[in-house]
Amino acid sequence: MTASTTTVRHAPAPSARTSPARPVLALLWAGAAAVVALWWHDTRSVVGAADWLTGAGRIAGLLCGYACAVLVGLMARVPLLERRIGSDRVTRWHAMAGRYTICLLVAHVVLILTGYAAQDGSSVLRETVTVVLDYPEMLKATAGTVILFAVGITSVRAVRRRVGHEFWYHVHLLTYAAVFLAFGHQLALGAEFTGNQVAQLAWYALYLGAAALVVWFRVLAPVRLNVRHRLRVESVERETPGVWSVVVRGRRLHELGVLPGQFFRWRFLAEGLRWTSTPYSLSAAPRWDRMRITVKALGDHSAAVSLLRPGTRVWAEGPYGSLTAERRTASGALLIAGGVGITPLRALFETLPGDVTLLYRARTVEDLALGAELEAIADWRGARVLYALNGPRGQRPDLTPASLRAAVPDLPERDVYLCGPHGFAREVYETLRAAGVPDRRIHHESFEL
Repeated sequence: MTASTTTVRHAPAPSARTSPARPVLALLWAGAAAVVALWWHDTRSVVGAADWLTGAGRIAGLLCGYACAVLVGLMARVPLLERRIGSDRVTRWHAMAGRYTICLLVAHVVLILTGYAAQDGSSVLRETVTVVLDYPEMLKATAGTVILFAVGITSVRAVRRRVGHEFWYHVHLLTYAAVFLAFGHQLALGAEFTGNQVAQLAWYALYLGAAALVVWFRVLAPVRLNVRHRLRVESVERETPGVWSVVVRGRRLHELGVLPGQFFRWRFLAEGLRWTSTPYSLSAAPRWDRMRITVKALGDHSAAVSLLRPGTRVWAEGPYGSLTAERRTASGALLIAGGVGITPLRALFETLPGDVTLLYRARTVEDLALGAELEAIADWRGARVLYALNGPRGQRPDLTPASLRAAVPDLPERDVYLCGPHGFAREVYETLRAAGVPDRRIHHESFEL
C-alpha cells in the first residue's frame, strides 16, 4: 500500500446516536403478538382435526394480513427508518417480511381449505371452487393472492437475476394492488372481526396508516422536492474508463438537508432512462445549487448515463442512507473503498471531522476514479490516502489484519466506513473484526439480499 501526506488533525470524539432499530423491531413483533391474541380472545375451544386446521389457518391468515401492512409500510421509505436505521437494513427487513408474507399466505390457503373440506366432508378441490366462487370478497382475494405469488416468484434471487430491473420493479409495484384486493375478505370472512368493532377499527387504522406513509413519502414528498428544486443535468464528465460523473443543478438544494455519504434514487427523463429509478450516492459534498454523482457502467442503465445531455430533466427521491458522520463514535476514522464504492466515501473524506485515513482498493492506477480529487483533499486537510492495487502480474494485495494494523496502528480505536462490492465488503468486514475493530464501529450499507 502506498500513501500520501501523513499530517493529521484531531477532533473530540462525538457521542454515537442510538439506532431505533431494536425498538422498531420490538414494536413490529408486539403487533404480531397482538394479532395472535386477537385469535385467542375470539376462540372458545378447538375440538377435532378440522378445528385445529381451520384455527391454524385463521392464525396464519391474520398474521399474513398483518405482514402485508408491515410490508407496505417498509416500502414507504420513511426518513426515520432510512436515515437512522439504514436503507440497507430496511431493505433486508422488507425482503424478510416478503418471505414471511408468502409463507403465511401458503399456510393460510392450505390450512383453511383443508379444514373447511374436513368440516364439510368434501374434497379440497370442490371446497376450493366453493370458497372462491360463493364466499364474499373471495374473487378479489384470489386475484390478490395470484399477484402476491407473482411478486414472490420474481423476487427470488435466481429469478431476479434473469429478468430486467424494469420488469421486476413494475411487478413489485403490484404489491399495492394485491394488498388492496385482499383486504376486503379479511373483514368480511374473518371471525375475529365479526361483531368486534374495536378490532375492525384497529385493522382499518393499520392499513390506512401504511397507505398514508406510502402516499406521503413515495408520492407527495418526491413531487414537492422536484417541483421545488427543479433538477437538471448540468454536465457529464469522464473520470476513468467506464466511470462518469454527472453534475445535477437545482434551486435551493441546501434545503434538502443532504448529508455526505447519502444517496438519492435518480430518474433521468431521457429516452431509455425515464422508466427506471436507480440509487446513486453523492460523490462530493452537496453545494447550495448542485450535487454530483459518479456512476460506473455496470449495466444498460448505468452505461446510458454517459449519454446524458446538459439540460436533461431529473426526477430524484431522497436523500436516503445512514452512511454519514452521524454514526461516528470516535475522533478518528478509516474509510475503506472498493472500486466505485469510493463515491460516498469521497464525500465523507472531504467533510468527516477528525483524523481520517482513506484506503482505496482498485485493480490499477487507471481504475482510481476521483484519484486526483482525493489527493487534493488529503493535502488540504492533512489526511492520508492509501492505495491497495494489484501487482505487476495482477496479484491482489494482501488486506490482512496485520497489514491493516501496520498501516493504521490505532485501528481498533477508529470508526471504519466501508463501501464496495458485496464480496469485497464481506471479506474486509471479517478482516476488520479479526484486527480487533468492534462491530459497532464498522459502518457499511449493503443491499445484497
